[in-house]
Amino acid sequence: MYLGLDLGTSGIKAMLIDGSQRVIGVGHAALTVQRPHSGWSEQAPGDWIRAAEEAVGALKASHAKELAAVKGIGLSGHMHGATLIDAKDRVLRPCILWNDTRSHEEAAALDADPRFRALTGNIVFPGFTAPKLAWVAKHEPDTFAKVAKVLLPKDFLRLWLTGEYLSDMSDSAGTAWLDTGKRAWSPELLAATGLTVEQMPGLVEGTERAGTLRGELAAKWGVGSDVVVAGGAGDNAASACGMGTVAEGQAFVSLGTSGVLFAANGSYLPKPESAVHAFCHALPNTWHQMGVILSATDALNWHSGVTGKSAGELTAELGDDLKAPTGVTFLPYLSGERTPHNDAKIRGAFIGLGHDSSRAVLTQAVVEGVTFAIRDSLEALKSAGTKIDRVTAIGGGSRSRYWLASIATALGLPVDVPADGDFGAAFGAARLGLIAATGADPLSVCTAPETAETIAPVAALSGAYEEAYRRYRSVYPAIKGL
Repeated sequence: MYLGLDLGTSGIKAMLIDGSQRVIGVGHAALTVQRPHSGWSEQAPGDWIRAAEEAVGALKASHAKELAAVKGIGLSGHMHGATLIDAKDRVLRPCILWNDTRSHEEAAALDADPRFRALTGNIVFPGFTAPKLAWVAKHEPDTFAKVAKVLLPKDFLRLWLTGEYLSDMSDSAGTAWLDTGKRAWSPELLAATGLTVEQMPGLVEGTERAGTLRGELAAKWGVGSDVVVAGGAGDNAASACGMGTVAEGQAFVSLGTSGVLFAANGSYLPKPESAVHAFCHALPNTWHQMGVILSATDALNWHSGVTGKSAGELTAELGDDLKAPTGVTFLPYLSGERTPHNDAKIRGAFIGLGHDSSRAVLTQAVVEGVTFAIRDSLEALKSAGTKIDRVTAIGGGSRSRYWLASIATALGLPVDVPADGDFGAAFGAARLGLIAATGADPLSVCTAPETAETIAPVAALSGAYEEAYRRYRSVYPAIKGL
């Protein structure tokens, strides 16, 4: 048996799989986020340990015999969080999370230093780890002086599980301290934020052994004495391992609260000016790129709140058959946009409204606006040298056939819908635990799920969609100055 632990912002998921990758059981535990000031987002690292104990405890209560057979554990977690510990492994302050924006000034200052984009391959976003430490140095100097190690969230769990200070490449690439091409910490970038390599965890690949479960926990959980803990992955890379998106040309589109177009790369292809993330993947000698849009299903949920109709009711009004764009354009920038604009201040807009603009017309525009934002990400990835032949759709929005047909037509790519199953980060983490424990070939383990159906582009509407996309592209520069 193999255990995947996925530390999410709202909770921890513990998933148990067997050697044939069949899901045996799942345990959950909830977490909350503290927001003491506007723009702040924090969690107490001790709560992660409590939640992990609770989630594994739930698995033990329901599957004690199977849990006892665990040979490997994989870790996944939300990225970019700054977990600061002293020389005695004591937590110095609450973890500053990925969606905390307090360090926007520090991020801008670091991004203005050309070394950061040159070495990391990414813009220094306020959510990344490095600007958070610059903020702590400026506003909490006594705390900064005591920092012995900076750990990412899942790697704080690893310290508790194994006693080791280690991280993997995919998670570390989101700090703004990693030389992403060389897969090594950059002493130069660390020095720019007053830190040294000695204050960083050691680096391993996500598939490698990265510690052994402590005897005390092994006895408590009823498992053996030599349980391997894998390097693991950041949450998106772990999800990609679960989806089998690990080889050149493989890609998925995630229609969740935010939207992600994720592509695996066999080489390092940075293009930071397009606001594409270029990170190490969890597998050796593999990288990935991500285009990120901040409001995907969130845009439809906003429209739902305004109209008083559920998201399902709104998309049902569109039917299953794709329609030509109406001339109403929607920009889904309700909380700014990441790819391709890196613009925190821009906001959403409807353009082209008329007396005949019904609720269904506005719903169609919202769906198309998110679709065109994903097309923006595809164009940004293509400009960085990535070639994608097809995508797999995941996330809540993928339940709408209309939306998938819209994405297929706008991207000009077939969209695969996976068969039912849980292929998320916890499953990907469990797969990494299996690889680390057995030495199995990563590509033979991280295979894609069966495809339930494929949604093809609607050829008859490709011209109308292309025209609507060009109109969509023209709106951002027109309203940016407003």
